[in-house]
Amino acid sequence: MLCWGNASFGQLGLGGIDEEIVLEPRKSDFFLNKKVRDVGCGLRHTVFVLDDGTVYTCGCNDLGQLGHEKARKRPEHVGALDAQNIVAVSCGEAHTLALNDKGQVYAWGLATDGQLGLPGTEECIRVPRNIKSLSEIQIVQVACGYYHSLALSKGSEVFSWGQNKYGQLGLGYEYKKQNSPHVIKSLLGIPFAQIAAGGAHSFVLTLSGAIFGWGRNKFGQLGLNDDNDRYVPTLLKSLRTQKVVHICCGEDHTAALTKEGGVFTFGAGGYGQLGHNSTSHEINPRKVFELMGSVVTQITCGRQHTTAFVPSSGRIYSFGLGGNGQLGTGTTSNRKSPFTVKGNWLPYSTQCLIPTDSEQYYCVKRIFSGGDQSFAHYFYPQNMVPPDDFRYPDVLKQIWTVNETFIQRLLTFPSGRLPVEIANEIDGTFSSAGCLNGSFLALSNDDHYKTSSRFSGVDMNAARLLFHKLIQPDHAHISQQVAASLEKNLIPKLSSSLPDVEALRLYLTLPECPLMSDANNFTTLAIPFGTAILNLEKAPLKVLENWWSVLEPPLFLKIVELYKDVVVHLLKLYKIGIPPSERRIFTNFLHTAFRVLEILHRVNERGQVIQYDRFYIHEIQDLIDIRNDYVNWVQQQVYIKYYGNDFNHYNTPVTICTYPFVFDAQAKTTLLQTDAIIQMQMAVDQAHRQNLSSLFLPVFESVNPCLILMVRRDNIVGDAVEVLRKTKNVDYKKPLKVIFVGEEAVDAGGVRKEFFLLIMRELLDPKYGMFRYYEESRLIWFSDKTFEDSDLFHLIGVVCGLAIYNFTIVDLHFPLALYKKLLNKKPSLDDLKELMPDVGRLFFENFKKTPDIHTNRMNNFVDAYVDYIFNKSVASLFSAFHAGFHKVCGGKVLQLFQPSELQAMVIGNTNYDWKELEKNTEYKGEYWADHSTIKIFWEVFHELPLEKKKQFLLFLTGSDRIPILGMKCLKLVIQPTGGGEGYLPVAHTCFNLLDLPKYTDKETLKSKLIQAIDHYEGFSLV
Repeated sequence: MLCWGNASFGQLGLGGIDEEIVLEPRKSDFFLNKKVRDVGCGLRHTVFVLDDGTVYTCGCNDLGQLGHEKARKRPEHVGALDAQNIVAVSCGEAHTLALNDKGQVYAWGLATDGQLGLPGTEECIRVPRNIKSLSEIQIVQVACGYYHSLALSKGSEVFSWGQNKYGQLGLGYEYKKQNSPHVIKSLLGIPFAQIAAGGAHSFVLTLSGAIFGWGRNKFGQLGLNDDNDRYVPTLLKSLRTQKVVHICCGEDHTAALTKEGGVFTFGAGGYGQLGHNSTSHEINPRKVFELMGSVVTQITCGRQHTTAFVPSSGRIYSFGLGGNGQLGTGTTSNRKSPFTVKGNWLPYSTQCLIPTDSEQYYCVKRIFSGGDQSFAHYFYPQNMVPPDDFRYPDVLKQIWTVNETFIQRLLTFPSGRLPVEIANEIDGTFSSAGCLNGSFLALSNDDHYKTSSRFSGVDMNAARLLFHKLIQPDHAHISQQVAASLEKNLIPKLSSSLPDVEALRLYLTLPECPLMSDANNFTTLAIPFGTAILNLEKAPLKVLENWWSVLEPPLFLKIVELYKDVVVHLLKLYKIGIPPSERRIFTNFLHTAFRVLEILHRVNERGQVIQYDRFYIHEIQDLIDIRNDYVNWVQQQVYIKYYGNDFNHYNTPVTICTYPFVFDAQAKTTLLQTDAIIQMQMAVDQAHRQNLSSLFLPVFESVNPCLILMVRRDNIVGDAVEVLRKTKNVDYKKPLKVIFVGEEAVDAGGVRKEFFLLIMRELLDPKYGMFRYYEESRLIWFSDKTFEDSDLFHLIGVVCGLAIYNFTIVDLHFPLALYKKLLNKKPSLDDLKELMPDVGRLFFENFKKTPDIHTNRMNNFVDAYVDYIFNKSVASLFSAFHAGFHKVCGGKVLQLFQPSELQAMVIGNTNYDWKELEKNTEYKGEYWADHSTIKIFWEVFHELPLEKKKQFLLFLTGSDRIPILGMKCLKLVIQPTGGGEGYLPVAHTCFNLLDLPKYTDKETLKSKLIQAIDHYEGFSLV
């Protein structure tokens, strides 16, 4: 061991030397052939720990700081700690803390400010005593300020005790001092790597390089750009992204080491201890410029000096106060910038040529400083070992985390009982938010140091793999222990306000644990965890939403599926029957699961992570009565309107219509039918009431419970406009009956369908010029050059609405943008690409070529162009269409649809299932399913390419799309027809009826069918 600095009290342990100060490193004979584990430096005393766990002290003992009553000038053994294997020590001005390998803390020395954490009123304790109040907690690090103490537990809890004059305990203003260790609650949940204490200031460093400081700040030693003391931990934002891995404190200054080997200093600089070639104080962290060419791997602070070790040269540099020789430069001068400590330093190297006088050369293992003294633990060149590197922390001083080593160790134990210490470690890890938040970090490229509100710093794949290794059927005892810890200790204690983004990570990783998705744990784990998410304050929830939004789709889907499964599980229980006493709690559970899904859905709406239909719960229709649910929901809306914010969600039964995103298209269609029935019923009731009144008051005319449209084929548009103009809004909700003047047909649906086909063909006729046809996309959009008045656009809106309400699909080739606008959503560049692919491509190509500085301008131009095409140029026309559509289809149910679902309601979709079509086809006359012609027909049909099949649908039904409820709704009817095989099949579009001659030969049937399909012209703008 080499020692230098103030020796006036014997604190260098050099024995009875004459000098008061030692100006350059001097060997201590005492440490020959001994290996040192740790050194703690007080103001006038020093504590050494050897690698066998024994403790030696020397220096001033007037306050019992040596822990023994032997000589003071040389290190003497502290016998009271003989039974302990001590692994670390730290010293305050006149007190010491020692930590043993079991995580127990011993204290001795000055006690007046409570810094020993021991009961009693003695001024000082001269023999080490165990801090009993920490005996149940496993401590991994201790740090002493002048009159206060800190400890870090395996569970990532930070404890503080002692003087609080400047707020150095981080517990607020209330206490001037604390005599026993108190946990700093405001730091709970953060995964810590290190604690450090200065004269009257304190620091903690997280695993991902965030630094929190508190206490005295007169000189800016907290680095917070001011000189105000802090009574609670405060984040030092400016160093967040610098990958800080180690921190140390002097009396009033602080130094931080980065992963890259850079050094930042801040605080008091009056003696040059910041190394910036000045004596100014720095209230912000500043990089030590003169060390920038070297990689520093160790830093330490004395009272008013700083030392740094550079392994490439093997040298120690020091700067700051030198009056007591503590810089080791051979003089008592202060140094304002890094200066080499005197000595023949050799860098560590396996190929090093050993000098002949090797006793004169030193290979540094580790440096220590404190007070006005400095030490270097060294090896001679012939038995050199690599120096310590503070950038790679000692595993034994770290908090528990879930990692490969931990899991491998657990899995080595046979099934059955686990050893107590292992069970405790599992319990400790899974009971601590801090430990879970420090697990599964993104280590490649040190990514986790970039943790922010946008990036979680978590390696989700690692989380999944490790959780799956840990939770296995063969090791049920481990799973039970983990589940118990999560249920009893972790989840109930999750807080709504979080101290830092690093405390949020478990919200991302825990759903990857297989225990969460086990139905047996839904009420004990998944639902309480959901409650914790919902209880998060606005700011942390926003961060979690950001993190969710950038998850890989399968990982995001996993959380969605988890809470969908919870909902289904609960609804199944409800169907079986819930005792009245448990109804309230059941309602709460269901609300929780739905509200978590609601947040996830909101995230997905902002930036589509997964398809919106992945939120659908298809089982809902089997588990609840949707019609009933809708009626309850409508009533609830009335209550909410009436009672406002006082309306308590949790006390009311769950109406699933509150969470419409879980409804699939079929369920929504049922809702639409329900709404239609309610509206129609109301209309019919109104009609009956009027009819009743008209018996007594002749003023009232009697009312028809249907909406009757009487039209002439040769003036279908004019007649429809006329009838609909006179129609009251409420009548649109009635069932539609169409009568063609002079025709007998009863409208059982076929006439109605024919009406929609004919009126659309007429309205889309180029003679009106109402729509513009886009060749490349084969789509239409409102023409800004039309001379037609808005009545016709209003009519088309009404017709689309009526088609939906009467479950008839119409062949309308509008882009998705139309349906977005109907639902008050903004069209985007994607919609432009759909309508005008060439223009869309052009914009997209230009985007890629646009330099960053012009991107904003380009964005604005594209937005303006999209706005012009879809909004401004057609505002009055769309407004008329919108009004017509909402006249029929307005109301709450429409809000439940996605644009693409609304599109499918109007024009059908393309989820073809041709086997289903065959299965649902009916036959008339001589035909039946196994008739030879019918068998040939289906053989030919199934062999047709997709395009031809779609053409067949168009030929037979008037549309190549299918209703939103699927193929089962398309009832095809095939009947035989007279004439021979020379005739073509004939389609009766209004009734989905096919006249099929009795072909006997497959080839003939195929050619005639294709001929018939190809001859069908359909109708549209072209």
